[in-house]
Amino acid sequence: MTINEKQDEIIEEFSAFDDWMDKYALLIDLGNSLEPLEEKYKTPENLIEGCQSRVWLQADYENGKIVFKAESDAVIVKGIVSLLISVLSNHTPDEILDANLYFIDKIGLKEHLSPTRSNGLVSMVKQMHLYALAFKMKNN
Repeated sequence: MTINEKQDEIIEEFSAFDDWMDKYALLIDLGNSLEPLEEKYKTPENLIEGCQSRVWLQADYENGKIVFKAESDAVIVKGIVSLLISVLSNHTPDEILDANLYFIDKIGLKEHLSPTRSNGLVSMVKQMHLYALAFKMKNN
């Protein structure tokens, strides 16, 4: 599934709800379905700077694609990182770097987050892009 197909799927899933409390519940469910991150990856190097809560992001390069794994100590944030992983994981560095993450605005996520959570979201996307850039440089 392409990045845009995955984004369209998320937009469709969130559009089923009008109330933001229901959307938050969906985010929490998504976060709860995220596979727990192994303790060995919960290192200071994997901690994302700029997040109010603690978010660890691990990236591995497998068969030309980046596989992201993450965890957070906050349920909403865990849901947000789970969305980002579902969209960007298992894609090539170029696909990730070229992606326009329009689903964030389409589902109204940014406008319904506190400023600190919104900054955290930007930091997560930035870190995923940095991993993609690093893997691209390393493997060219």
